[in-house]
Amino acid sequence: MNLRDKFFQKKPAAYRIHHEDTLASKTLSEKLSLLLPARRTDSIVIVCIGTDRSTGDALGPLVGTKLQQLKPKATIYGTLESPVHAVNLNEVMESIAERHPRPFIIGIDACLGRLHSVGIITAGEGPVKPGAGVKKELPEVGNIHLTGIVNVSGFMEYFVLQNTRLNLVMKMADVMAISLHESIEAYGRDVPIEKHKASNWGDDLIQLP
Repeated sequence: MNLRDKFFQKKPAAYRIHHEDTLASKTLSEKLSLLLPARRTDSIVIVCIGTDRSTGDALGPLVGTKLQQLKPKATIYGTLESPVHAVNLNEVMESIAERHPRPFIIGIDACLGRLHSVGIITAGEGPVKPGAGVKKELPEVGNIHLTGIVNVSGFMEYFVLQNTRLNLVMKMADVMAISLHESIEAYGRDVPIEKHKASNWGDDLIQLP
């Protein structure tokens, strides 16, 4: 790829909204619907990455647990009871490959970002990259991703995660779970959705392990 092609290549669509926005769940559900594949599939797999041993990194398992209670038409991996994290992520992804032929995977994870971005939820094309912020080699997860900025990056990430407010993480998990459930329900009903180009919001995120 030459320099010109690299500069003009299409960037993945990304949407951002603060979890306290009054229309956060509705808007995020609509944006997620736009990211689901145009050809309907019965094999939607949601992988919620994180651990219940760290407040900030519990976002993924919390979303998974809340989604299970809503009973979406999707298979969920990663809950508070059975988390998906750095130790077992490779094994889980191998299991998904064996059990789900050609799945459409939604990767869920917490991340750190700039101070003014804390509380923002991002949905976009392409996978989450767990472990990238702390130089861990872990598989990328998802055809699309949904992430929440739970705290500030840049210094002592593990300590920051341990001291993230549970109230913030719980509220973000509520919005993410409801939005995912509603978008998947609409998708299952085969609601016609007009695809459109989305603006790229840039990259100020650091993924967690």
